[in-house]
Amino acid sequence: MNDFEAVEILLVEDSPQDAELTLRALRRNNLANQLVWVKDGQEALDFIFCQGAYAGRSINHQPRLVLLDLKMPKVDGIEVLRRIKDDERTRLIPVVMMTSSREERDVVESYRLGVNSYIVKPVDFTQFMETVTKAGLYWMLTNHVPR
Repeated sequence: MNDFEAVEILLVEDSPQDAELTLRALRRNNLANQLVWVKDGQEALDFIFCQGAYAGRSINHQPRLVLLDLKMPKVDGIEVLRRIKDDERTRLIPVVMMTSSREERDVVESYRLGVNSYIVKPVDFTQFMETVTKAGLYWMLTNHVPR
């Protein structure tokens, strides 16, 4: 088994600051040990669908959770979500949109496409850490998904 087969969380985030805060919050609760961080939507699709730099990965070993930013370079979060939920092999992966967008059209479109949760990132450091911690604990420890 290669390192990518044990991935539990795929973090799709183009902001190094937000990624670092997310990693810190998840590490604090021992949820970041098997996390992969990708920096744009195309890299996320490559990882999920085992292409490009991730061509050696097996599509049968998907992450238990995708934390997905909405506004990203190359391919935005809405398109990544659409591709994940449109494919029979990846449809059941829980996807949590974590974004700064409060725009109703983004929320509606995300849910229309099958997002499992939509979280607006707080600007305040403490609230950001608390929000990520709660999301991580719920999706990794409380929520039960089919395997």
